[in-house]
Amino acid sequence: MDLTLDEVKARNAEVITEALSVYPDKTAKKRAKHLNVYEGDKPDCGVKSNIKSVPGVMTIRGCAYAGSKGVVWGPIKDMIHISHGPVGCGQYSWAARRNYYIGVTGVDTFVTMQFTSDFQEKDIVFGGDKKLDKIVDEIQRLFPLNHGITIQSECPIGLIGDDIEAVAKKKSKEYDNKTIVPVRCEGFRGVSQSLGHHIANDAVRDWVFERGADKPALFESTPYDVAIIGDYNIGGDAWSSRILLEEMGLRVVAQWSGDGSLAELENTPKARLNILHCYRSMNYISRYMEEKFGIPWVEYNFFGPSKVAESLRTIAAHFDDHIKEGAERVIAKYQPLMDAVIAKYKPRLEGKKVMLYVGGLRPRHVIGAYEDLGMEVIGTGYEFGHNDDYQRTTHYVKDGTLIYDDVTGYEFEKFVDRLQPDLVGSGIKEKYVFQKMGVPFRQMHSWDYSGPYHGYDGFAIFARDMDMAINNPVWGLTKAPWNAGH
Repeated sequence: MDLTLDEVKARNAEVITEALSVYPDKTAKKRAKHLNVYEGDKPDCGVKSNIKSVPGVMTIRGCAYAGSKGVVWGPIKDMIHISHGPVGCGQYSWAARRNYYIGVTGVDTFVTMQFTSDFQEKDIVFGGDKKLDKIVDEIQRLFPLNHGITIQSECPIGLIGDDIEAVAKKKSKEYDNKTIVPVRCEGFRGVSQSLGHHIANDAVRDWVFERGADKPALFESTPYDVAIIGDYNIGGDAWSSRILLEEMGLRVVAQWSGDGSLAELENTPKARLNILHCYRSMNYISRYMEEKFGIPWVEYNFFGPSKVAESLRTIAAHFDDHIKEGAERVIAKYQPLMDAVIAKYKPRLEGKKVMLYVGGLRPRHVIGAYEDLGMEVIGTGYEFGHNDDYQRTTHYVKDGTLIYDDVTGYEFEKFVDRLQPDLVGSGIKEKYVFQKMGVPFRQMHSWDYSGPYHGYDGFAIFARDMDMAINNPVWGLTKAPWNAGH
């Protein structure tokens, strides 16, 4: 039986109270600030965010190193990214995301390779500067076609005081002013991977933009040059987005950072417009380029045909009638394909309820794609969102939606147990928990080894994958705990 809006709000508030009841009073008081039922007339989601996790509650967050190496720098294909510290962090982050790229691995592209200084006990005691110096020499001998190196510092580096900046400057001079970027992204910095994004953005500013300010542009500018910022080409997302931008008459001169190169980073300040997909990870550098170089930036959302069309028009509004007409032409061209996809999958998915918990932009951006298929998002939240992320989320969610920031493992299981969604979209750490509970699941960090999900082509794959997850007959053989009498 469908609940009224008031009943939904009352139930969701009750679910929050139940989840908090297991905690000690002090912990419950802290966690209560991160959980809320959205009131449709409010300018924000009413939750606190970007605050240190409560120890012992099994947070699903990552660290600053993950935000820098795993998100911002790692997908830049023609640079070698050294995980400076013990082998564990590098191993864990090795090829963890499907950042597709064009190139010959080990020759001129290195995204799926792991480079680590492999700290041992003696390195902790005596320091790793000399070892890092030697590693750069080895890299230059083994991989002479690399265009640059980053040094991604792990936790011990900040604790023992390795001077990675001095090593970077020294080796840069030795190798003809080569771009070697020290990144102070020790995992203990900040409360989540979010600070790692910011640190990585600042490293681009200081060690790429500032050093390359006097370099000549590698291309002749046009009025229609744009840069894709904050797209990591998971499963080919940036490519499916780039197709649409180029079809409407724009020229993509850089994409950050999936399938991106150092030269593209260096030449981005020559773009006429930065189009920003992942606001959380790249708004810092976008704001800097606006202030320093006068380049405006605009957010866009290429999940689902409704948001793709809206975003194409938003981007086109920054250009002349030629581009505006191009946007309408692209929308019209793909609409029959989208109508066919919706006609096929909406009858199978309409009315299905979804709960999301992801990082970056996905807790809000994918909502429109689900709604295009007649589905409803009844709960959403961010691993490392800030207040401005939750403010932006109000433009996507409906009145009564359950909101959870930095949700704990227990809380998320409790919410899913009570709300009983038809699908959960979250990360790899949550995937197998919910599948064992008998709940259909899609891994929404890296598209569960599928994709792309961006753009018109991506929506067809997205719709297929959601149908495949929800309507898979395996769920008829698996009993969720609440249906098995547990």
